[in-house]
Amino acid sequence: MTTAAELWARLDNLPRPTLGELFSTQRDGGEGGSEPGNEERVANLSGRIELDEGGILFDWSKTHLDSAVISAFQNLAETMDFAGMRKKLFAGEIVNPTEGRAADHGTLRGTGDEAKVEEAMALIDRMGMLVEAIHQGALGEIEHLIHIGIGGSALGPALGVDALSRDLSYCDVHVVSNIDGVALEEAFARCDPAKTLIAVASKTFTTIETMTNAESALKWLGDNGVSDPGGRVIALTANPEGAVEWGVDETRILPFQESVGGRYSIWSSIGFPIAMAVGMDDFRAFLAGAKAVDAHFRDADIADNLVMRAAFADLYYARVRGCQTRAVFAYDERLGLFPDYLQQLEMESNGKRVTVDMQPVDGPTAPITWGGVGTDAQHAVFQLLHQGTHLVPVDFIASIAPGDDLDPAHHRILLMNCFAQGAALMAGKKGDDPARNYPGDRPSATILCDDLDAATLGALIAFHEHRTFANAVLLGINPFDQFGVELGKQMAKAIEQGGERFDASTEALLQAAGLSQ
Repeated sequence: MTTAAELWARLDNLPRPTLGELFSTQRDGGEGGSEPGNEERVANLSGRIELDEGGILFDWSKTHLDSAVISAFQNLAETMDFAGMRKKLFAGEIVNPTEGRAADHGTLRGTGDEAKVEEAMALIDRMGMLVEAIHQGALGEIEHLIHIGIGGSALGPALGVDALSRDLSYCDVHVVSNIDGVALEEAFARCDPAKTLIAVASKTFTTIETMTNAESALKWLGDNGVSDPGGRVIALTANPEGAVEWGVDETRILPFQESVGGRYSIWSSIGFPIAMAVGMDDFRAFLAGAKAVDAHFRDADIADNLVMRAAFADLYYARVRGCQTRAVFAYDERLGLFPDYLQQLEMESNGKRVTVDMQPVDGPTAPITWGGVGTDAQHAVFQLLHQGTHLVPVDFIASIAPGDDLDPAHHRILLMNCFAQGAALMAGKKGDDPARNYPGDRPSATILCDDLDAATLGALIAFHEHRTFANAVLLGINPFDQFGVELGKQMAKAIEQGGERFDASTEALLQAAGLSQ
């Protein structure tokens, strides 16, 4: 069998036709046969995933993927035993070898090992009963929820609440992650303490930022006349014993499995604030949308698998074309936090320098993920995308249905700008004036949703989870550990405890801030 190194070399040596050439009619394929023309190319490099209502179109035709590139990546997938790794993921087997764990986030939406799915559904049902009881007044009149977490315990809830609760909200939710007290005070200022719940989200229930913020939130409740602040706390954790020790009653602890990583935990009780904001019906629809993508990723052949198509493009640009970044622009205000969510998902998962065999990686892994919201971003960063010296693959995300009730002109202009930017990046424009010359041949993909509802959001997130996993398998790395985040935490703790010396610069900073001991 051809080795991965040989396949990467083959990919590096393939012809590099421009996007214009790829879209020209009947271009010679280079290894026999010919490349399809415009319409056939679009059909071959795009496809839909259907949901219960509507669906999502994924179009990768404006990338430099062609039959030769795809064929090489399919061979790479076979060499890296992608099919076997995918089977292990859904069977609940160990896919996180450094920590000896499965990755069971799929079970939270009903996909995977039957016993684990049954356990996960029972925990979701338990959360649903608590959410519905709170909505019905079991804990008194509740109008506000301050959700305290960090990383995966905050980014997912913030995205879900922002995207789904603009039309109707059962509860006013504020997500606080930063240890900077300004963030917590802003939440306090918007809430009536007599009508506020506190959700404390921490997998271990030891995260210093989260627990410090939680203590301050309890003090705020007590200082403002709440007689039993601890009775207002809901714990979301994989360590229920730790939550009990901290003082949370067992009836208000919503656990999730240890085998669910933080950045994959939005489907678990970490999604409690989403359910509080929009209700359990929408939360279950959110899970169902993700399950539809699970089914496609699990069952579709590699040649027809839309997730794999995205991963092939990701790796082609990162490894073959040397692109250090990937940009994501949501042409929908409700997805304003989506690039932030993807930053953690992709860079914490695949920002690795060793393989699963503990060998140094032989090339780039995860690109730097960044982005923004259209059309704002057009007036901020698109200058570089169109005329800068960096090649940056772009993902555009949009919804056919508007999220507002204003004049339809708003949404027409939004979509026209989205589609025009992709066309302009590809086509460019030659001119006599160098300052007004656009080189073109710049790749983009478009993810076009029929509508942005709970199921669609779930599908979008699950698509990117599996895209991240597929990238990792093809690179031979482990996407489920994150030891790189620990060193800075350990050094911060050392500063707090005192007695340890640091470099001269850090020592000077500590002294300037009055933190030296």
